[in-house]
Amino acid sequence: MRPKPKPDDWSPPPPPPSDPLLGRFVTLQPLDPEADAEAVFYALGNGTEPDVYRHAVMGGFTEPDGLRDALRGRMGDGIPFRIDDAKTGEALGLISYLRIRPNHGSAEIGGLAYGPALRRTPGGTEAVYLLLARLFETGYRRAEWKCDTQNETSKRAATRYGFTFEGVFRQDMMIRGGNRDTAWYSIIDREWPPVRQAFEAWLSEDNFTEEGEQKEALAALRDRLRAS
Repeated sequence: MRPKPKPDDWSPPPPPPSDPLLGRFVTLQPLDPEADAEAVFYALGNGTEPDVYRHAVMGGFTEPDGLRDALRGRMGDGIPFRIDDAKTGEALGLISYLRIRPNHGSAEIGGLAYGPALRRTPGGTEAVYLLLARLFETGYRRAEWKCDTQNETSKRAATRYGFTFEGVFRQDMMIRGGNRDTAWYSIIDREWPPVRQAFEAWLSEDNFTEEGEQKEALAALRDRLRAS
C-alpha cells in the first residue's frame, strides 16, 4: 500500500520555542527547577492543597526539595513553563508542552498545576491560549489534551477551551499505585481559527465588567463565531 501523500503546504515544524510568552493576565517563563521550585511550591499551596496533585503524574509534595527533584526529572519530557502574574511577577503555577512530535505536527498541552490564586481566573484560561497560539503559529497540525477520566475538572476545561473528545485509553497508566484510564482530546489546525477568535474575544477588556465578571462565556463566543 502506498503511503498517503502529505499536504502540499505542510512540512514538519521545529519544536515550539521556549522563550517567554506575555499575556494580559499572566506571563509564561521557561521553567528553571533550581531557581523556581520554591516559589512554585508555595504558589501551589505549600503542600496543603491535595487537589493540586490528585490526578497529576507527579505526586504530592510536602516541601520544596521534593518538587524540585520531580521537576528536574521531567525536564527532558517537554517544555515546561512557570506561570506568573503579569502585574506582580508572582508565581502562580505550571504548564507545559508535552509529547512533542514535530514530524507529525502534534504536541500536548499538559503538566498543568494551578495554585489557588490562578484557579477559575482569566489567567488560567490565558495560559492555555498562549501555548495553543504559539503551537499553531509554529506550524503544528494538532494540539492534544489528556487527563484522568476521573478528573471532571480537567474534562470540563478541555471542552470549554474548544478541544474535541476523542476517546479513552483504558488502563493507560499506573499513577502512585493506582490505575489511570486516560481521556484524549484534540484541536486540529482547521478548527483553530474560530477557537482562537473566541479565546481572544473572551480575554479582551470588553468582555469583562468593572467587577471582573465575564459578559459572555467562552463556549458561547465560540459557538457564535463558528455559526458565522
